[in-house]
Amino acid sequence: MRIGLITPRPDHPLLAGMTALLASHHRVEPVDPTAGDQLFSYGRESAGPLADVYLLKARTPQALALARSLEERGATVVNSAAATELCQDRTAMAALAHEAGLPFAKTTTLATLRQLATRADLTHPLVVKSRHSRRNDLVARVDTGAQLSTLRATWEEEPVVVQPFTENSGWDRKLWVIADRVFAALRRSELADDDGRGPTLPLALGDLPGGWVGLARAVGSVFALDVYGVDIIDAGGAPLIVDINAFPGIRGQLGAPSALAALALRKAGAANGG
Repeated sequence: MRIGLITPRPDHPLLAGMTALLASHHRVEPVDPTAGDQLFSYGRESAGPLADVYLLKARTPQALALARSLEERGATVVNSAAATELCQDRTAMAALAHEAGLPFAKTTTLATLRQLATRADLTHPLVVKSRHSRRNDLVARVDTGAQLSTLRATWEEEPVVVQPFTENSGWDRKLWVIADRVFAALRRSELADDDGRGPTLPLALGDLPGGWVGLARAVGSVFALDVYGVDIIDAGGAPLIVDINAFPGIRGQLGAPSALAALALRKAGAANGG
């Protein structure tokens, strides 16, 4: 089988671990969306035969455009460009989650952060996030007008979503799913008061509250994702989803590379009619 990796970082531990498992019997080929005009090269029939499956481990506009061009040629891409892009728009993410009945944080969208100062119906404390998820985006808790003024100095024209702050332990339960395999860990919330988030701590699935593993799997069905992460907080004994990520790193999780290898081979086989 030929497996393409759409990423500028094929040495990422998850991908490198999967590659090591497959390399003796299969070809794993990195496709760097930032190197030259890959969209032109791979999006044309003259580029040669497609790989059996492509893993989309990048979320940049170039990577999404490349994935779409491959899909238009008939390639199987995991996760699809559409599903990946949906998870970058926090407004669309919240709308789909609520429509499906998932316990997702109540979300209000504002065209710019500046507009928050005029919304008397949105009471503190609040969580303010960039509408479009990306590296180094805005994620902050706002308790006072002074804090909002400080944020506006840098982010005034940023499109944002606003969510009520839900009291919790300050720890996110991070659940990662690869096909039917679920992995879990604990990590300090980026909204926690202490300095730094510290290490990601292992968490056995049996230590999760009942129903949380099933909830994580349900997210995949709703969002058409095969590899994804779900951040959940304990809101007074009930789960509350605060974020969903397409193809996260899943670092340090025993069995994650083998689960990804199995998924890649299964998708490749299905694409070939197997």
